[in-house]
Amino acid sequence: MQKRLVLLLSFPLIFGLGVSSAQEQPQLQERPAKTVTAIEIKGNKSISSNTVISKMKTRVGSAYQDNVISDDLKRLYLLGFFSDIKIDAQEYRDGLKIIIDVVERPIIEKITFSGIRRLTMKDDKLKEMLKSKETQYLDYPNLAQDVEALKNLYEKKGFGQVEISHEVAVDQNTNKAKVQFNVAEGRKIKIKKIYVEGNNQYPDKRILKLMKSKSAWLLNAGALKEEVLTEDIERIKSFYQRQGYADAVVEYEITADSNPRKPFLYIKIRIEEGSKYLVGNLVIQGNNYVTQKEILAAVKECLPGKVFSQEALKQDISYIQGIYFDRGYIFAQVQEVTSLNPNSGRIDIVYNITENNVAYVDKIKVRGNIKTKDVVVRRELRIKPGDKFDGEKLRRSKERLQNLGFFEEVSYDTEDSPQPDKKDLVVEVKEAKTGAFSFGGGYSSVDEFVGFVEIEQKNFDWRNFPYFTGDGQNLKFRASLGTVSESFDLSYTEPWIFDYPVSFGFDIYKRSHKRESDIGYGYDEDVTGGDLRLGKEISEYVRADLMYRYDQIEITNITEDSTNDLKSEYGKNTISSMQFGLTYDSRNNVFDTTKGDLVSGSIECAGGPFGGDKDFYKFFGRASHYTPLFRGSALEFRGRFGLADAYGDSKKVPIYERFFAGGAYTIRGYRERKVGPVDAKSSDPLGGESMLV
Repeated sequence: MQKRLVLLLSFPLIFGLGVSSAQEQPQLQERPAKTVTAIEIKGNKSISSNTVISKMKTRVGSAYQDNVISDDLKRLYLLGFFSDIKIDAQEYRDGLKIIIDVVERPIIEKITFSGIRRLTMKDDKLKEMLKSKETQYLDYPNLAQDVEALKNLYEKKGFGQVEISHEVAVDQNTNKAKVQFNVAEGRKIKIKKIYVEGNNQYPDKRILKLMKSKSAWLLNAGALKEEVLTEDIERIKSFYQRQGYADAVVEYEITADSNPRKPFLYIKIRIEEGSKYLVGNLVIQGNNYVTQKEILAAVKECLPGKVFSQEALKQDISYIQGIYFDRGYIFAQVQEVTSLNPNSGRIDIVYNITENNVAYVDKIKVRGNIKTKDVVVRRELRIKPGDKFDGEKLRRSKERLQNLGFFEEVSYDTEDSPQPDKKDLVVEVKEAKTGAFSFGGGYSSVDEFVGFVEIEQKNFDWRNFPYFTGDGQNLKFRASLGTVSESFDLSYTEPWIFDYPVSFGFDIYKRSHKRESDIGYGYDEDVTGGDLRLGKEISEYVRADLMYRYDQIEITNITEDSTNDLKSEYGKNTISSMQFGLTYDSRNNVFDTTKGDLVSGSIECAGGPFGGDKDFYKFFGRASHYTPLFRGSALEFRGRFGLADAYGDSKKVPIYERFFAGGAYTIRGYRERKVGPVDAKSSDPLGGESMLV
C-alpha cells in the first residue's frame, strides 16, 4: 500500500505569477525519516529535469524532510518558470520517490498591436516600453501594467477616451503564446478654454499660471487628466490660504462642446475667496529659560499686521523650537491657539510652550556609511557623548561633514536611551562617489590646445586592499599635454596621521611651459620638484600649515633682442624653501559657498639656512567674503596681496617667483600676465615684486 503526500501552495498568487485561483496548503503529516530513493519530474517541456533538480536541496540518498520539501517548492516557484507546481511523495524501493509535477509558463513568441493609428511610434519602440518581452515568460500582472502604460501614452496625446485590452493565445503543443493589444482610440479631446470665476483679488492670469492643465495651442496638446486637474485645484486653494484667505473654496466643472463634431472641453474654475485674515496679537506663555524678546525675534512669518496662514504659522513654530533645540531643550513643545478677535477682525495667536528638561547626548550612532569608516565621520563631529544637544555644534558638524566631499546628504535623528534625560544621536549619511577617472581636451586662449587625464580618490585608504577606500585620505594623479605646456602631478594627503589631528601630505611634479609671448611667457620653463606638508587646526576656524619645497628650475629660449634683465634669468637653479601659513575659513560649504569668510596668509623663506641657489622671502595673502543673494546665489568680494624681496647673495627675486597679473584668473580685460613691468625691447612680462588685486 502506497502512502502519498501532496504539497499544494498558493505561490502563483503570492508571487504574481498570473494564476486565477489558489489552493490551500494542507498540513504536513508527521512521518518517520525515510531516504529519498528517486526524484521524478513531470510536465516539463522546455525546462530540463536536471535544471529543476539542481535548484532543489532534496537529493537522492538524503533523508526526507517536510521542511526541506516546502523550501524546495518555494525555490522552484521563485525561478519564474512555472505557473503551478505539485510535489508528491510515494513509497519506492524501501524509501520515497519525490514526484514533481510542473506546469510551465508559456513563452511569449510574438507581441502585436491592433487599432493603433494615431501614434507615430513604430512597433519596436512600443515594445521597448512594455514590461512583457518576446522570448520571455508570460506574466499576466505585467500585461495589466502594459495596458496602463499604453493608456498613459495616449492620454499625453489627448486621447482620454482610449480603450485598450489584451488577448493571449497559447499553443498547447509548443507552450508558446501570442499576445495582442487591441486599441480603440476614440476621438482626440482637447481643452478649448479654462474660465475662472469669483477671483476678485487676483487676475485670471495669476490663477491660470498656478495650473498644470493648459488650453490646447501650438505648443501644448491640451490633454485633460483628471488627477492633474485635481492637483491644480489643491494648488489654487493652497495659494489662497498662503495669502490669508483661510476660508477659500475652489471647485471646478467640465463641460463638452454641444457640437459632436467638435470634441472640445471647457473647464470652469469657481472660487469663493472669503475674507482675508491678518495677524493680530501675539502672546507667549510658559517660557522660563528663553526670554520673550528672543522668542519674538525668532518669529518671522506671522507678525502683527501680516497675512495669516497655517503654513506660515507652522514655520514660526519650527523657528521657536529651533531656539530651544539650540540650547539643548530638544523635548520642548510649542502648541499654538488661534482665535478670531471680534473687535479687530484679526487672528490672535497664543504660543503655549512646555520647555521640559535639557537633553544630553548618550551615544552617537553613524549610519549609511558603507565604504567610509565610522572614525572618519566621528572625528568631524563637534558634539560628543555627554554634551547637551547644541544646535550650533550640530550645524557646524554637518558643515564639516559636507566639506569632506564624501557624502551627498547628511542628516540627524534621535533615539531613546535608558536614561530619560538622554537621547542617542543618530548621524545619517548618504555616500557620494569619491573616486573619479576623467580625461578630456580642448582649446583656450591661455593653454591653447591641451589634453589631460586624471585619476582621483578623495576617500582613499592604502590599507584597504583591493578597494582602497574609506579612510579619508586624498590621492590624485593628473597628466596634461598641450601645445605650449605639459605637466605631471602626484598628490597625497593623510588628514589624521597616526590617528592624531595633524595632516601630512606630499606633492611630486614635473611641469614645463614653452615660450609664448601672446600669453606672457618670454622664455621656456622646466620645473621638477616636490614638497612635504604638515597642517593642524588651531581652533574651529583657524588652521596652520608648514611646507618644505624643493624645485629644480631651468629657464631657456630667451630671444636675442631681450634686455639683460631678462637674459640674466637664463640657466638652471635650485629653490629650497620653507613656508608657514595661517588660514581662517568660516565658509558654510567649500564646494558651493553662499556665506562666510576665507582669509589666508603665508610667508616663505628660500635659501639661507635651507640651501639652494636663490635667497628670497615672499608673503602672499588673500581674503574673500561671501554674501548670500537670491535663489542660492552668492556675491564674493575677493582681494589678493603679495610681496617678495631678495636677500643675502641674491640681488633680485627670480622671475619664476615674482607676481604676475592680467588675464582670466586675475584681472579680466587685460592680456595674460601683461599687467606690470615688461621687458623694454621684447615687451615680454618681467613680473613684479609686489602685487595688489
